Amino acid sequence: MMIEKIKNLFKKEHDPLSSDEKLQLIEKSSKLVGPGVFYSTLIVIASFLPVFLLTGMEGKLFSPLAWTKSFILIVDAFLAITLTPVLISFLLKGKLRPENKNPINRKLESIYTPILVFCLKWRKTVLGINIVALLIGLVMFTRLGSEFMPPLDEGSVLFMPVTLPDVSNSEVKRILQVQDKLIKSIPEVDHVLGKAGRANTATDNSPISMIETIILLKPQSEWREGKTKNDIITEINNKLQIPGVTNGFTQPIINRINMLSTGIRTDVGIKVYGESLDTINALSQKIKKALEGTSGVKDLYAEPITGGRYIDIEAKREMLGRYGLSIDDINAVVEAAIGGMKLTTTIEGRQRFSVNARYAQEYRNSIDALKKLQVQTMQYGPIPLETIAEVKISDGPPMINSENAMLRGSVLFNVRDRDLGSTVKEAQKKLNSMMSKMPKGYYIEWSGQWENQLRANKTLSIILPIVVIIIFLILYFTYHSMKESLITMITVPFALIGGVFMVYFYGINLSVAVAVGFIALFGMAIETAMLMTIYLNESMNKMVEKYGNSSQTITEDILKQYIVDGSAKRLRPKLMTVSVSLFGLIPILWATGTGADVMLPITVPLIGGTITSTIYVLLVTPIVFEMVKLHELKTKGKIELIDVKE
Repeated sequence: MMIEKIKNLFKKEHDPLSSDEKLQLIEKSSKLVGPGVFYSTLIVIASFLPVFLLTGMEGKLFSPLAWTKSFILIVDAFLAITLTPVLISFLLKGKLRPENKNPINRKLESIYTPILVFCLKWRKTVLGINIVALLIGLVMFTRLGSEFMPPLDEGSVLFMPVTLPDVSNSEVKRILQVQDKLIKSIPEVDHVLGKAGRANTATDNSPISMIETIILLKPQSEWREGKTKNDIITEINNKLQIPGVTNGFTQPIINRINMLSTGIRTDVGIKVYGESLDTINALSQKIKKALEGTSGVKDLYAEPITGGRYIDIEAKREMLGRYGLSIDDINAVVEAAIGGMKLTTTIEGRQRFSVNARYAQEYRNSIDALKKLQVQTMQYGPIPLETIAEVKISDGPPMINSENAMLRGSVLFNVRDRDLGSTVKEAQKKLNSMMSKMPKGYYIEWSGQWENQLRANKTLSIILPIVVIIIFLILYFTYHSMKESLITMITVPFALIGGVFMVYFYGINLSVAVAVGFIALFGMAIETAMLMTIYLNESMNKMVEKYGNSSQTITEDILKQYIVDGSAKRLRPKLMTVSVSLFGLIPILWATGTGADVMLPITVPLIGGTITSTIYVLLVTPIVFEMVKLHELKTKGKIELIDVKE
């Protein structure tokens, strides 16, 4: 842009210029460009303000993008007003060719000018077509699905089935081995590694009934033709239909993130809060039954609150008195036999290990064996435990979860073959009648990815209007005119048309990634429209210098001619700006591999919006500008002149 401006100012009677003249013109041009560079940088940085204010995982993922873009713009603006003039003074030598001598520029203007003249002639029709396109875009926007973040393909699968709470160690080991063998039989599977229960860490509270199996897949080039990852998951699910086992599928990294951020290991969780475990369990089962058959709901599962099995040893106090024993005597026997009694501590270097002793496996592997445990008495010798205590199996909760000082149950499900937003909304409609009939002191809370989506949407809904106001104020300080600022701001909804069309036809759901793409488009569209408005106002100043500022001297044809001249002026730098953006973005459409899933939703609205905003700025902005100036001539008898700096 600066080079084009300097070439325009180099039109002198004698050429080449002297060194002093050249330096003076470079200095003058740099001062002319400075404000434009400054305000453009402010607008783009301000448009990224919502990204800076995102929190949680979305903030950690996208804030580096916003910071990088902002720092690049700041450095770019600094170099444009410092280094570029110096380089121009060295590189621009000899006679400079006029702009109309450039064949590319001449060809572009020969194509663009007739189209613009046609649009100005049929301005109402062109505006009507744009408004219809805007309405179609709004309809498409309402039909887009929604989700928190586009699913990132990690290249592996985490299979998380859950068995009954009272499953034994031997049975869960058998199930794990059967599952691993069946999974490995699928040709696309490379390695399988499963575990049951918790890991050797205090942060893992998984019960023995929870299995986690990591499935590593072969490179996609080795898959059967036409197979996708979803097809493989479906095939695994169909093979592993084991009675008493509820299957669940996710990915290793996102599962850990979900567990740490929301406490829910699936895409969506419904937390049921209350005071009684039995009531919470009944409500959870009702919610699960209501959600069965909902489109998109997969791996539906209610966390068991009852069904645990416990060995209760209740002392018979009358028999204890007869044999001269106490409760402590029973506890000592149970501790030594089942739990293990600490005998001593061994020290190896700086490490200490306790040495425990307990009964051999055959003396404690069944209820009958426990009943026969020998308890030593002072007068009667050893007697069986069942003589002085009742040994039985009782029901109880397998695990007690609490949150916010209340007991909690959960209904979990993943979302596949449908977007997250519409699935949850349909589920909420099904549960609305039940929510009004819940007992006092009991309530539900939606969690998982839906909780994150609501948080991100709330942040964006609060900050986006503020950003629009900030950008409008920047435009106002640039133009010192409310009218010109509005003309530039009108570009935004029409720029979004192309983004919405591209997102719709690519089948992408609205997400934080798509929102970031639209935010980047927002600043780019304003910047391009700002450039066109500056050139149009510069053309108006030239027209007034020649014809005066009066409706008596300025006709509609004269106004139209100067609008065409102002629009066609610097067509090449306008298209260069757009082309550089498109050439950098289009290759992402064909990107593959890890990370492409997140980049595509950012890129698609940017590409579509850049195309439509360019068409709007080149063809519709001059029409709106002409209509505004004609209205000024009719109502005020003159046009408002704005002296803006590029």
